[in-house]
Amino acid sequence: MPKKSFAALLFGVLLGFSWPTWGFAPLLFIAFVPLLWLIQSSKSSSFWIFFGNIYVGFFVWNAITTWWLWNSTIFGMFFAMTVNTLLMTVIIVLWRRVDRKLGQKAGFVFLPFVWICFEKMHLVWDFSWPWLNLGNGFASNPNWIQWYEYTGSFGGTLWIWVVNISVYFAIKKYSVTKKAFHFLKPALLVGVPLICSYVILHQFEAEESNSLTVTVVQPNIDPYKEKYDLTHEELYSALIEQITPELSKNPKLIVTPETYFSEGAGEHLSKFEQSNLYRELLAFSSKHDTQFLQGIQFYNTYTIQNKSKSANDLRNGTWADFYNSAFLTDSTGVHVYHKSKLVVGVETLPYRTIIEPVLGNVMLDFGGTIYVRATQDNREAFPLYGGVKVGPIICYESVYGEFVTEYVREGARVLAIMTNDAWWGNSPGHKQHLAYARLRAIETRRPIVRAANTGISGFITPLGEVTSQLKYETKGVLTKNIFPQSKNTIYVQYGDYIFRLGAFLSAFLFLFTFARKKN
Repeated sequence: MPKKSFAALLFGVLLGFSWPTWGFAPLLFIAFVPLLWLIQSSKSSSFWIFFGNIYVGFFVWNAITTWWLWNSTIFGMFFAMTVNTLLMTVIIVLWRRVDRKLGQKAGFVFLPFVWICFEKMHLVWDFSWPWLNLGNGFASNPNWIQWYEYTGSFGGTLWIWVVNISVYFAIKKYSVTKKAFHFLKPALLVGVPLICSYVILHQFEAEESNSLTVTVVQPNIDPYKEKYDLTHEELYSALIEQITPELSKNPKLIVTPETYFSEGAGEHLSKFEQSNLYRELLAFSSKHDTQFLQGIQFYNTYTIQNKSKSANDLRNGTWADFYNSAFLTDSTGVHVYHKSKLVVGVETLPYRTIIEPVLGNVMLDFGGTIYVRATQDNREAFPLYGGVKVGPIICYESVYGEFVTEYVREGARVLAIMTNDAWWGNSPGHKQHLAYARLRAIETRRPIVRAANTGISGFITPLGEVTSQLKYETKGVLTKNIFPQSKNTIYVQYGDYIFRLGAFLSAFLFLFTFARKKN
C-alpha cells in the first residue's frame, strides 16, 4: 500500500478509535499527525489525488464513529457520512491554499481556527451535524476538561489541533537530531491543561444550601410501534404505576422522556389546559406535592388564510404546525417549551423554502415522519414551586453547547434532558449522547437530570460525573437529591468567543491569500 494511502487510513482509524465511549482518548493527541504528514507531503500531488486521500481518511473516521445511524435511517447515515466527510476535506483544501500562498507557518495557524469555524457552522446551519466536533472527544474523560467552564468544547478542539501540530514538528526534528527533548513541548501542551483541570476539579465547591428531590422515569417503550398503539390513558396509568413506589421519597419533580405522550396531544395549548390528561396530572401533582416535566407532541391547525410560515399542508384544506415539546404541570397554567434544535431529515427539512417546492416531502421520508416540526425562538426555564427554575432540554439540543447556555441565562439552576435514544438501538449512539451531556454540565456547572425512553437515564453532577443511571433497554425509575446551582460560568456569559476570535483570524489569513502572488 502506498505511504500516502496508508497515512490516510491511519489518521481515520486513529480518530475513530479515540472516540467516546469505547475509544482511547489519548489517541486524539496524535491522530492528526498522519494527516499533517500527508498534506505536507502531497503539496506537489495533483488536486484530485490530494483530495481523494484526505476524503478517504475522514470517511473512515465518520464510518467508525457514526455507523449506528443505520438503525434509524439508512439514507440519513450515508448522507451524513458523505457530506460531513466532504466538508472536512474542503477545510483541508482551504488550508492548502493558505499554505501555498502564505507559507507553512501561516497554514498551521490557519488550520485549527478554520476547523473551529467549520464546527461552528455545524452548530448553526440547516444541515447541522455537530456530533463529531473534536471537543466532544473528551466526553468520557470529564476530569481532563474541567476548564470547559471557561472555553466550552471549542477549547478542546483547539487543544487537539495544537498538540497534534506540536507532535508533528517534534517528530520531524527528532528524525534529524535523534534528541528526545523535542517532545518536551507537546508533553507540556498536554500536561499543563490536564493539571489545570485537576486543580479546578479539586477546588470546585458546589452550592449545597437547598436540595431538590427529582425522579426520572425510563418507560422502555418501543418507539416504532408500541408508543403509538398506547392511548394517553394507558400511558398515564403506566406512568402512575411506575412512579408510585418512589412517592415515599417525596420527589418535587418527576421527569419523563421526550414525547412520552405521542401524536395528537391536543389542539392549541389553551385547549390542552382543559384536557382530561392535564387535569389528571395536575390533580396528582397537587395531591403529592410534586410537579411533572413531561415530553409531549402538540399541534395547531390553520386554514390557508391564517397558516403560519412553518405549517405543513395536510392535503385536505387544513394546515398544521407540529411541535416536539416539554410541559410542566403548574397550578397557574401550562408552561410549554417547543424543541428548537431539530434532527435533520427526521424533524426538519433543511432550506425548506428552496427544497420543498422541488421535492415536496420526499426528503423527509427517511426518519419516520413526513412533517416538519415547528420551533420557538427563545429558550425557557420553567419555575418550580420551590423557586428553582429548570431548563427543559429536548434530545438533540443537548449536543449544542452555547445553545444550552441560553437556558441558564434564562435562570435555569437545574437542566433536564428529555430524550428518546431508542431509534439507534443498543449501539454507541445512545452512549455518546449521554457522554456529551457531561460536557454541558461542566460548561454550565449545572446538575443534569436525564430521562431517556430506553436509556440511559440518570443524574450528572456539575463536574460531569454520572452518579447513578439505569441500564439501556430496562424499565425503571431513579430518585435522587440534587443541588441546584446559581453561579454562571465564563462560558455561560460569553459563549463561543473562541470561534469569534478564530473566525476573524482565519478569515483575515484566507482573504490575504488573494493579495499574494503564488509562491
